[in-house]
Amino acid sequence: MNFVEELRWRGMIHDMMPGTEEQLQKEMTSAYVGIDPTADSLHIGHLVSVMMLKHFQRAGHRPIALVGGATGMIGDPSMKSAERNLLDEATLRHNQDSIKKQLAKFLDFDSDAPNAAKLVNNYDWMKDYTFLDFIRDIGKHLTVNYMMAKDSVKKRLSGESNTGLSFTEFSYQLLQGYDYLYLYQHEGCRLQMGGSDQWGNITTGTELIRRKLGTEADAFALVCPLITKADGGKFGKTESGNVWLDRRYTSPYKFYQFWLNVSDADAARYIRIFTALSQEEILGLEEEQAAAAHLRPLQKRLAKEITVMVHSIEDYDAAVEASEILFGNSTSDMLKKLDEETLLAVFEGVPQFEISRDQLSKGLKVMDLLTEQAAVFPSKGEMRKLVQSGGVSMNKEKLTDTDIVVDSSALLNDKYLLVQRGKKNYYLLIAK
Repeated sequence: MNFVEELRWRGMIHDMMPGTEEQLQKEMTSAYVGIDPTADSLHIGHLVSVMMLKHFQRAGHRPIALVGGATGMIGDPSMKSAERNLLDEATLRHNQDSIKKQLAKFLDFDSDAPNAAKLVNNYDWMKDYTFLDFIRDIGKHLTVNYMMAKDSVKKRLSGESNTGLSFTEFSYQLLQGYDYLYLYQHEGCRLQMGGSDQWGNITTGTELIRRKLGTEADAFALVCPLITKADGGKFGKTESGNVWLDRRYTSPYKFYQFWLNVSDADAARYIRIFTALSQEEILGLEEEQAAAAHLRPLQKRLAKEITVMVHSIEDYDAAVEASEILFGNSTSDMLKKLDEETLLAVFEGVPQFEISRDQLSKGLKVMDLLTEQAAVFPSKGEMRKLVQSGGVSMNKEKLTDTDIVVDSSALLNDKYLLVQRGKKNYYLLIAK
């Protein structure tokens, strides 16, 4: 598999340094991507560079994931309008361990193969490097003129926010450049990859390597486009913030729903970038989409591939079943199988009412429950009419009688009752 050709048809190359393709065809090569460890989970904005590493390993090369423990303490000015918060070492170590577990779903770290992936943290080689040694050994090789010419620096200096650029952030490209030099010398790393906003920092690294080690030192750069939505909106952001890979922050159901609900234009791009499906499979799916766009074959396959890769086939199956509960003709049995996390994710945003667990345990007439305990209906007369016309369900079972008594045995996850009024109006009753 030719790595550059693979990325090219997937639309994942924005720019690369001359000679990169020749280097990769010549021999097994090590390449790295830097990941900012400011949280203990990756979000889907990280996935483009992670997929680059995955394809790199599939092509027989050796991927290195660099967790920026040292640089994470400073903050990269690229594409940012203000400085970020700085983290302590204990937090960074915790974040690194969490990130490695997530990366292990994409990369093979544990095999005996010569191209097994490796995780490194630049804090390990920066923590004992004194400031005087650093500016003497590294700082003298790059001029301020060279560093000022970088777009990331120019944008911040000419920005409307007038926040300026601290010396700390200005030094960031020197630190990232030194990372590349260190990995070049200690891991035989010949390529750095990242998003197009990193081009300036990456080429600072290649320049530093040449100035420090001589013009015969071959170091290369390859960057992918920054991913946006077809409508120009920011990729990976929802009303509730980032879409995370950790289920504590984004449930598998919400993760699955994010991919399922992308536009047709975005699905056609994303399935190339975020899955390892072959060109033939993707072209087949595109033909299916063209023939029957309303069936959304691209979105469905994209959502499946990436949910299974990040979570598991079981989580994917549960997400599909949960979607049926909200949008399809599901049964009460399917509803009862939902765990609490998924139930709350599916019905996030629906009106909620607290009801008395003590009173429910003694048994309540459903009429009193849905008018007095929880104001699902404004009056008993209105409820009676809708029940008679078959328009009220509890836990996905139609109510046929307003005198039915409900008790604690009806609770889902020993805590919830789901009431449906009409086709689209859901209410969650929480026993407390």
